[in-house]
Amino acid sequence: MAKLIYDGADAVFGRLASIVAKELLKGNSVDIINCEEIIVSGDKKLFAKKIMAKREMGSGGSMKGPKYIRVADRLVKRMIRGMLPRDRMKGQDAIRRLKCHIKSGDLAENDMKEIIKMDHKKPMKYSTIKEIVGLLK
Repeated sequence: MAKLIYDGADAVFGRLASIVAKELLKGNSVDIINCEEIIVSGDKKLFAKKIMAKREMGSGGSMKGPKYIRVADRLVKRMIRGMLPRDRMKGQDAIRRLKCHIKSGDLAENDMKEIIKMDHKKPMKYSTIKEIVGLLK
């Protein structure tokens, strides 16, 4: 299947994630670069508050409760994982084909020529994944 590279700079997360999830389920392998510059619409403090509430939901030791990552590329991968059917084999295979990178990652120069750029209108209230991750620490 095809290898697709999406640029996350100034891309609205929900739109990017739905397109990436569909491509993964089709059998394509997807790389996302510039994960820290992806835009999340809405108030950043409210979004970080939701993640913190889910993180504190589990009671007990460190083995319990939902875990939310504090690194930009792994947080993006975790949120896209929520759009895939993990209880089926096709969803588990799809998440293995997804790779997220901060900046350009370790991609080769000839791969960088085929980058798909998302052109969306920016929402009025937005924040980047980098800002949200900064609030989580």
